[in-house]
Amino acid sequence: MDDNCTTCRFMSKAAETLSTENLGYLSCNKAMVRFKRGDSIIKQGMFSTNIAYLRSGLAKIHLSGPSQEQIVRLVKAPSYLGLPTSIGDKINQYSVTAISEAEVCYIDMSSFRYLLKENELFSYQIILELCSNELEAIRRCANRTQKQIRGNIADVILEFADKIYKTDTFTLPISQAEIGNLVDTSRESINRTLSEFHKDGIIRFTGKKIEILNKKSLMLISQTG
Repeated sequence: MDDNCTTCRFMSKAAETLSTENLGYLSCNKAMVRFKRGDSIIKQGMFSTNIAYLRSGLAKIHLSGPSQEQIVRLVKAPSYLGLPTSIGDKINQYSVTAISEAEVCYIDMSSFRYLLKENELFSYQIILELCSNELEAIRRCANRTQKQIRGNIADVILEFADKIYKTDTFTLPISQAEIGNLVDTSRESINRTLSEFHKDGIIRFTGKKIEILNKKSLMLISQTG
C-alpha cells in the first residue's frame, strides 16, 4: 500500500501541481483509510475537520430529507469528497458511503487550506473540480425532471459503461431500489424498464449483470428522453 503522496499513483490533478516539498508536507498531514462496501466515509450532520479524497473505489453521495434519503450522485475515484461542506459550512450537509472497496485519504483541514493559499495552480485545479461537480449536479437535476424513466435509466447505464467501468459489460454496484432513488422512480419501474430494454435487444440483463448490445439505440433513448 503506497501511503506516500510523492509516489502515489492515485494522485489528483491538483496534487500533481505541488512541489516535492509540498507533497511531503501533504504526506505528513493526512491519513489513508480503507473501506468495505457499505461503510460510511462521511456522515451527514457531523462536524468536519478533514478533506476527504477518494483515491480508489466507488462511492455514493446521499442526503437525508424530510421523508426519505436521496442519492444525489455516484462518485468514481480519484475525486475529492465534500469540498463545499468541508471548506464552507464545517458541518457535513450530506453523507458519502462506499459502494465498493475503497481507499480514502483524510487531509487535515488547516494543512489543505495552507496548500490552497500557497499554491495558485493547486487552488485552480480544486476550483475546476468544484465547477465540474456543480455543472454535473445541474445537468442531473434537469434530466430527472425533464426526461422520462427510459431516458433516465439509459443515462445511468451509459454512465456506468462510459464513465465508471469503461466497458459495455459490467455488474451494477447498486441495487435496483438505489437506481430508482437516483432517478426518482420505483424499483418496480427500474426492473420493468430494464426488462423492456432486454426484450428489445438493447441490453442483456441477468441479475445485476448488464451487457450493452445496441449502444446506438441506448444513446438515442438517452438523447430523446
